[in-house]
Amino acid sequence: MQELPNLSELGHSEKDDLIHFLWSMLESQAKQIAALQSQVAELQSKLNKNSRNSSKPPSSDGLNKPAPKSLRVAGDKPTGGQKGHPGSTLCQASEPHKIVVHDVPDQCQACQQKLPFSYVSETRQVFDLPVLQFEVTEHHAMQAICACGHVHTAEFPAGVRATVQYGPRAQAAMVHLNQNHAVSVQRTAALMNELFGLSVSQATVIKAGVASAAILQPTVEAIGQAAVNADVLHADETGLRVVKKLHWLHVLATDTLTWMGCHPKRGGEAFDALALLQQFKGVLVHDGWMPYKALQCQHALCNAHHLRELTYLLEEQDHAWAGDMIELLTHANHLDNLNCAGGQSPNYSSQKYQTEVRELRDLYEAILAQAEVDNPLVPSTGKRGRPKQSKATNLIGRLRDYKDDVWRFMTQPDVPFTNNLAEQTVRMPKVKQKVSGCFRTLPGAQTYCVIRSYCATMHKQGANVFEALVAAFKGATPQPCFA
Repeated sequence: MQELPNLSELGHSEKDDLIHFLWSMLESQAKQIAALQSQVAELQSKLNKNSRNSSKPPSSDGLNKPAPKSLRVAGDKPTGGQKGHPGSTLCQASEPHKIVVHDVPDQCQACQQKLPFSYVSETRQVFDLPVLQFEVTEHHAMQAICACGHVHTAEFPAGVRATVQYGPRAQAAMVHLNQNHAVSVQRTAALMNELFGLSVSQATVIKAGVASAAILQPTVEAIGQAAVNADVLHADETGLRVVKKLHWLHVLATDTLTWMGCHPKRGGEAFDALALLQQFKGVLVHDGWMPYKALQCQHALCNAHHLRELTYLLEEQDHAWAGDMIELLTHANHLDNLNCAGGQSPNYSSQKYQTEVRELRDLYEAILAQAEVDNPLVPSTGKRGRPKQSKATNLIGRLRDYKDDVWRFMTQPDVPFTNNLAEQTVRMPKVKQKVSGCFRTLPGAQTYCVIRSYCATMHKQGANVFEALVAAFKGATPQPCFA
């Protein structure tokens, strides 16, 4: 830094020049300090975000995982199992597979006399697995030659195509472990050997997955079509690493159906290629991402996302209105759950219900009005483009502009408060990616989407997924209920 000149030796004009120079430098430094403060605030904001106050996944919390803090409204019931609930425990079977008798000695240990007949004083049962061992079935195709010279040869069953092959149950076990339960190819092969004594190669595991996807593809296409014909549909997307590049897993879900698809793009281009969402005309539940809003259907926004954003504003930036909004939305959700208790939908057209909703929405408007006073819009500077707004202002704008979509859960039947159904659907694919690191090929990712779509759907509908895969390999694929 330059030394300060001797002011007594400077003339008036030189002092004026020095003042102007210092003033311009001060202005420049003030702008730089403001920019750096903004950058520090933004970086600090990112550090303060976690899975509880933003859309970051729980896996990103690392060792700094925040203490759980439920957003649910406290009720009158105590925690834990409620009085009178059925519960579940291991009970004795009425017809055991095997009985082992532990008899008493022939003579009395006290007086050495011969004991009379014995009787059962107590029974105990042990539930265990039998020894798991593969079995080999050999098929003989018989042949006979008629006296006239005509040769008659029996045909093998449809599924027996090679001199040596793996049967439906073995293939179903490989697919169930590797594709549905996210066990790696290498460990699936190891488990087949350790559990069943069946030595299989990693290529065999992959081949079984490809074969099952080809069998299940028509059923999964029907699942996708049934999903977009539903009244309420949940949608979400998440990133997948495929061939060292970012691809996107798109999911559609209802209470009974699950469909997944993989595409290199995330938005409208993927929607066009997958060719399902454009057909949907019901209520689409999503997280508010703009490409979803462009679809020609009704929308319901995920309020779990709103609550996380509001939690961040309340805890990290001390916005009092955010706490009021959290209390209002959680209270509204609690009322909606009470109204829908017992599987009965409320009478949406009743005067009482409409009054209840109107009072809640009036309070919603009042909170937003106060929030807008506390967080005014940044005025335009005359430069090109819109001025950057704060996170609070952006959230207020979304809650204002899409208020009907925010409150859809209280105004239309079967519309939930959150998009948790779709978010739960993407969890297992993320586990699969963590186990394997990535999908080596796009067809491999598509194979996974087909198999997982079928397995998740059958699981939702209460079917035994393993037995369903066995039946599929036998050529009789069980069909889910598409209604």
